Amino acid sequence: MAMNDSVNILNSAYLAVEYIDSFLPDNPLQQPFKNAWNYMLDNYTKFQIATWGSLLVHEVSYFLLCVPGFVFQFIPYMQKYKIQQDKPETWEKQWKCFKTLLFNHFFIQLPLICGTYYFTEYFNIPYGWEEMPRWYVLVGQCFGCAVIEDAWHYFLHRLLHHKRIYKYIHKVHHEFVSPFGMQAEYAHPLETLILGAGFFIGIVVFCNHVILLWAWVICRLMETIDVHSGYDVPLNPLHLIPFYAGARFHDFHHMNFIGNYASTFTWWDRIFGTDSQFIAYKEKEKKQQLITKKKVN
Repeated sequence: MAMNDSVNILNSAYLAVEYIDSFLPDNPLQQPFKNAWNYMLDNYTKFQIATWGSLLVHEVSYFLLCVPGFVFQFIPYMQKYKIQQDKPETWEKQWKCFKTLLFNHFFIQLPLICGTYYFTEYFNIPYGWEEMPRWYVLVGQCFGCAVIEDAWHYFLHRLLHHKRIYKYIHKVHHEFVSPFGMQAEYAHPLETLILGAGFFIGIVVFCNHVILLWAWVICRLMETIDVHSGYDVPLNPLHLIPFYAGARFHDFHHMNFIGNYASTFTWWDRIFGTDSQFIAYKEKEKKQQLITKKKVN
């Protein structure tokens, strides 16, 4: 297919979504959100919005998204969805994780967040309500960011597992053989910088409004906390995303240490065959389940 044909198809798809969106009723939340956004612009400087707004979005989103997984450990009914049922969470490990998180968030990530304002100024990224992209553009941009970050994460994560450097950096993250949601960003400071760099590549490519910074932060946290949750809960809306890896995929990486290196999608592991042990493990599980059923019947 010629490049012009591809561009025409994308333009047609964009116009079709625009046309359909014009007939949809206004979102009842749009006006309150608009009022809140304009209030923020009127009462805070761009530096305050970019720096403290970004920190607030990250901290609130991170710990709120961790709440369900934290609560699950106290609900007996939810234990059937825990992937590694023989390795329950402990207060000691969770407290250690929390302290390390606070250090990484405020001494590693906050200095990086302080550069957000200068990034938006350098690339002339708008803050205004009128320049804010439509919801479907924002969704597409976040998906594009996820694809880019996933590629970066796969190759750099796999490199961090190299026997010559694993014990110096990535071993910290693997202290927890059975992960839990809050452990998603539990890592060596160098790993926070190395793997975290992939987060910013998509922003450089797609960012046309400061709202994308916050939307992508929330999407990325939602994904990484989900795959580290330790629970494979049914009816998870994230499983509607094509090629989404999910908690069971990444939980195997913590349990096995080898394979399943990608952060969000399964295609890189499938292409390079680094999911072979996971596939064999699943087949073994299926056979064991069949044998158990036959014994019961």
